[in-house]
Formats: sequence, structure tokens, C-alpha cells
Amino acid sequence: MEVEKARVLIVGAGGVGIMAAYALEVGGKAAVTLVMRSNYRRAQDAGISIDSVDHGKGIREWRPTEIRNTIPDVSQEGIPPFDFILVTTKNIPDVPPTVADLVAPAVSPGHTAIVLSQNGLNIERPLLARFPQNPILSSVSMISTTETSPAVVVHDFADAQKIGPFVPQPAAEAAARRYVAVYNGSGRLADVVYDADVPRARWHKLVYNASFNPVAAALRMDTARMRMSRHVVDDLVRPIMLEVVAAARAAGHVLPPDLPDALIRVDPVEAAFRPSMCQDADKGNLMEIETIVGEPLREGEARGVPMPTLRTVYGILKGLQLQTKVAKGLWEPAFDDDNPYR
Repeated sequence: MEVEKARVLIVGAGGVGIMAAYALEVGGKAAVTLVMRSNYRRAQDAGISIDSVDHGKGIREWRPTEIRNTIPDVSQEGIPPFDFILVTTKNIPDVPPTVADLVAPAVSPGHTAIVLSQNGLNIERPLLARFPQNPILSSVSMISTTETSPAVVVHDFADAQKIGPFVPQPAAEAAARRYVAVYNGSGRLADVVYDADVPRARWHKLVYNASFNPVAAALRMDTARMRMSRHVVDDLVRPIMLEVVAAARAAGHVLPPDLPDALIRVDPVEAAFRPSMCQDADKGNLMEIETIVGEPLREGEARGVPMPTLRTVYGILKGLQLQTKVAKGLWEPAFDDDNPYR
């Protein structure tokens, strides 16, 4: 007897979202609706092309169960509820729409589990407040993908995820375990696992993301050249890593003492890797400053942890973000009434 497939909506069809769609569909336990924007027309006309370290090269003209260019409205459209909504978009809370606003039309209260495969801390709080009856799940992902052109993806670093509930409740724990089983229906993805300690996994990833990402964006420099320079690592990257480790400890999450040294050397030198925040700065895109830099900074300082290097880099990044907002017409230079510098 055929088991009914989980209905999964994916919001965010860059490389990560496309690879998630493929993994879910090829495992045979999910029917995926993939929301695509700039790459929608190409996928509709010619399908999606994938070269994957996990699933093989030469995958051509592939499509999930459904491709859309809008978020479904389950009540207005009269469609069955989604079991899971996977969000892989960038999380930029300082610019609307929020993630909660984005997914709201597709959420069925008391039924849909929302999976946030996004970077940073405290990203779950707006969702928990907006959808108190729904499980809110975390996917801390280490996958490496590049969408080289619309709907053409190169996946060159194995899919590895730690998945668990943001709040340890029975319904959320059960939803997280089910999602892992559905996602890895093929049995090929041994590193996609359930993890009950989501906060620790997020702090662990932030040791890299809150250091290399903002420094790379501020300096427009790849990680190999940072290491070659020595002073960029000594004066900026390592101090930020140690500040984040200290903030994590103050929040109750003890990370391995050798973690900074391991992460400083994690990127292959020959790759000349530019972290995602640097890539966004190169393209004139908005950056994930608040969730990756601002939140760990606020969490640490609230617990009395000195974080002077991260505080300085955060200020520089907010200035760069403001310039991008001006270029996009999202901020007009003007004094607020309470501005002391007017």
C-alpha cells in the first residue's frame, strides 16, 4: 500500500532550495511545490539542471511536483494544507516583508510545520509569536551550492543538516523527526540528522558566520587572502570568533576550545572563497546583518560579555547596509525628531 506523500512547500529557490526540492522528491516521500522568482521562466520552459556531489551529475530538465512564482494561499485557493514549509530565503528582518508575513498565506494553523533553513540566532521568535499552534523547526545547513545561471545548480559540498525543534515540545520534536525521515527518503544523506540541541548548533555555525562573513563583506576579501595577510585573521577574524565562543558559553552552550583554529583553516586555500555576505556586498544586495552579527552581539552583551571587535564590525556593516538601502530607495537620508546629532 502506497504511503501518502508529505506536502512540502519550499520558499526560496536558489541553490539550497533547489537541492532540497530534489532531495525531497527523489526520496519518494514528498511532493514538493517550489516557489521560484527570477528563475521561474527558465525552469518552466527547460526544467532545472543539476550537477550534485550527492545525487550525481548530468541531471537535466528536472522539475518537482509543482513550480509556482507566487506563495500559495491555501484558504483562498482551496488547496490541501502543506505538511511542511521550508524557508531557504535570506533572513533580512530590517527590510519587509518579514518571513512570517511571507509564509502566512500558506500556513494552516495547527497543522503546518515551518522549517527555517536560514542563518543566525533568534530567527524563530517572530514565527513562534505569529503561529503559536504550529511547530517551528530549525535546519542548520552546511551544504554548498551555486546557482551558476537561472535554474542551473552546481552542488559541490555534501548536504549536511542538523534538524530539530526551536522549542523542545513533543509536537515539534515529532515533526522534526518526521521531516528528517521525509528529507532523507533516499537513504543517501547520512549527514542529515535530528539534533535536539538547536541553539548549540546555531552558535557553533556562528563562530564562522559572524566572523568571516562580515569581515569579508567589509573588506571585499576572500578567506584565503585573509589568512595570507595574517593580520586580518589576528586583528579581526580570530578576536570575533573568541567573542562569539564566549557569548555562547554565557548563554549556556560550551563549544570546543579548538573550534576557532579549525574554522580559520576550513576553506580550501585554492578556492579563494568569498562568504555569502561578501557576495551580496559585491552584487549590491542587502546582507543578513541582524541575524548573523547583530543577534549574537546583543545576546553576548546582554550577559556581560565584552565584544568590542564584533561591535565595531557590526557598526561598519550597518553603514554599508544603509548605503545599499539608499541605492534601492529603501531609506531617505533625514534626521529623526529624537536624533541628537541634528
